[in-house]
Amino acid sequence: MEQPAGAALQRWRLLIAYDGAAFRGFAAQPEVPTVAGALRLAIARTARLREPPNITCAGRTDAGVHARGQVVHVDLPAIAYDGTGLARALNRQLAPAVVVRRADPVGPDFDARRSAIGRAYRYLVWNAPAPDPLLASLAWHVRDPLDLGSMRTASDVLLGTHDFRSFCRRPVGSDAARPLVRRVTAARWSVDRGPEAVDADGGGEEARLLRFDIGAASFCHQMVRSLVGSLVEVGRGRENAAGLMERLRAVSRHRMPDPAPAHGLCLVSVAFGPGAEGPAA
Repeated sequence: MEQPAGAALQRWRLLIAYDGAAFRGFAAQPEVPTVAGALRLAIARTARLREPPNITCAGRTDAGVHARGQVVHVDLPAIAYDGTGLARALNRQLAPAVVVRRADPVGPDFDARRSAIGRAYRYLVWNAPAPDPLLASLAWHVRDPLDLGSMRTASDVLLGTHDFRSFCRRPVGSDAARPLVRRVTAARWSVDRGPEAVDADGGGEEARLLRFDIGAASFCHQMVRSLVGSLVEVGRGRENAAGLMERLRAVSRHRMPDPAPAHGLCLVSVAFGPGAEGPAA
């Protein structure tokens, strides 16, 4: 039975994960598969709505980018589900490409985008002579040996508040002179010791799964992928920390390295301030 028009609405917060390979990004687009498009249709069927509802996400991801901790909100009429039941009903339609990890009713003041105070991304680089088929959809394969120490030193340049115009793809028609200021709170490289890496390298020193973690209040378009592309050039010995700082200060994308491929990037988590969700209705 469809919900009557004008019914009181309850805001829901959904924590979702998805494999971005099958989608043309998060945002809904006509006639192409997107995360938002699939999620909206599943919600409409579950809540028995006439039209798919509008949803708001914490951060729009590009085509091929994955998520472990994307957050969205949606306003729904009364439904016959609690949070656990709603997540289960949606997952029956969406999994495994999209999984609702948690669903919670929240107050009307909660906004998945505006209430967020921090976002964390992870980028994986499979640094080895040969590719690994089980990591191919999750990590960028870089054959050249990379100097991890130099990449770590260069990452320190990014910490703090900067104009990231050199590393952001600006929307068509926007003012190129407008600064794109962001405050980076974390930027570090490590060797991932997860089971996939251990199984893949067989204990050899020449194969490593490298992990770049970066956090900020917000990011501009292609910022993380552009930074990773430049940091890998540092690891190859074609650039250094001083050169990265010069690129940052140049506020220009002229002759910048190509952004790293989308499939190595994952939105890991979104942070909200105390009381941001407000009381559930």
